[in-house]
This record gives sequence, structure tokens and C-alpha cells, in this order.
Amino acid sequence: MYRRIRDLREDADMTQKQIAKILHCSQQVYSDYELGTRNLPVDILIRLAQYHKTTTDYLLGLTDRRERL
Repeated sequence: MYRRIRDLREDADMTQKQIAKILHCSQQVYSDYELGTRNLPVDILIRLAQYHKTTTDYLLGLTDRRERL
């Protein structure tokens, strides 16, 4: 999961600071999400899926299908 949120951010050519601002958290907190050193709250997971136009299942590694149906 952590690799996927980093890859999606990098694919969008965004910095951690830019994504953190969208999620209303600090860059350090977002970095911890990507590193897996902090649990990813459900509301943040949902916002990331919405922002990247994907599903929470994709972010969680439950499917390899990146796009929403």
C-alpha cells in the first residue's frame, strides 16, 4: 500500500508537501504514511483514492486494477 501511494504521487509529479497540503496534514505526517511508519487513517485513504481517481482496494493492494469502474 505504501509503495502505491508514493508511486501515484510521483506519477502525478507532486511533492509530499503538495499532497500533504491537499490532505490538510504536515509533510512529515504524509512522509510517515508513505514509509509505513504511521497508520493511514480511513479518511485519508479515501481522500487519496478520490484525488488519484482510483479505488481504496487498489491502494490497499486488494486489486491491481488502478482505474475506477
